[in-house]
Amino acid sequence: MKYRRLGSSGLKVSELSMGTMSFGGKGRFALVGETGLAEARRQVDQVIAAGVNLIDTADVYSGGESERIVGEVLSGRRDSVLIATKARFAMGDGPNDEGSSRHHIIRAAEASLRRLQTDYIDLYQIHEWDGQTRLDETLAALDHLVSSGKVRYVGISNYSAWHLMKAIGIADRRGYAPIVSEQIHYSLQARDAEYELIPAAVDQGVGILVWSPLGGGLLSGKIRRGVQPPEGSRVLSEWNEPPVHDEEKLFDIVDVLVEVAEAHGVSAAQVALAWVLSNPAVSTVIIGARTSEQLADNLGAADLELTADELDRLEQVSRPPLLYPYWHQVASAGARLSPADLTLLGRYR
Repeated sequence: MKYRRLGSSGLKVSELSMGTMSFGGKGRFALVGETGLAEARRQVDQVIAAGVNLIDTADVYSGGESERIVGEVLSGRRDSVLIATKARFAMGDGPNDEGSSRHHIIRAAEASLRRLQTDYIDLYQIHEWDGQTRLDETLAALDHLVSSGKVRYVGISNYSAWHLMKAIGIADRRGYAPIVSEQIHYSLQARDAEYELIPAAVDQGVGILVWSPLGGGLLSGKIRRGVQPPEGSRVLSEWNEPPVHDEEKLFDIVDVLVEVAEAHGVSAAQVALAWVLSNPAVSTVIIGARTSEQLADNLGAADLELTADELDRLEQVSRPPLLYPYWHQVASAGARLSPADLTLLGRYR
């Protein structure tokens, strides 16, 4: 397992980290998985043995059950890993039981600490944008949590680039704890983040955690054109996160994934994960699985090196269209582009 800096912070994270959305399996999260305590313990043992040092969860996952299981599994060995969790979504029926207000964020953090059986959270993330709470209020609450020793680092998730930049600007101006990371969706099937979020992260020294790098299972190789998927696999009509805007393009991507995987004697999932890891802007890729066998396969991506030709084939089949103003910049500003600009435009020149 290799380790990468989380943006410009001094924290090093394993390039693969463990996601726990399936832990608990309550309510709508049962669609992701129903991992109980015993299996969760086996999987956590498995990833720690493989060198994973970051476990990501959220208070909303199964209504707090995921955090509770993580806390139970890590009891007695808390300091062996980094814990990242998130808050923002509704945790009750009251008017203040959701959002990014000072009231909700501090209460949510304290509740997470109790469920996780720990005195501190290594990375505390705002799970989603809240346009009804001033960012000053949210960032002041996060700074309070850092100052009080309850949180070590703070990050955001599912923000747009302008939301991220506004948060960075306010934190810097007010002297609040800096935003060190953004957790984003990024995969061969959904490369939207390349337009703004990845360039902004590179420019500002923000680390990137990638969620759902297999597109909710769509890039596992099990969903193919004209092939009946195995029982238990995700089908395109089952849910829309992430949405699929072009099914034919998805199938084209999977065809290339399978061809590259066969050349290496590995799974299509490993190739899809290795592609995300090939982006130097990415700090860590969050993986999760229903079974220990799936998890072992995903962990194998850390050792898979794709050739330049294979990366180019995957690039060509999945490349997003160049939107304005980027097509104009690549045509007219090519000699004066920054490293952040080139994360998107470099491949189009």
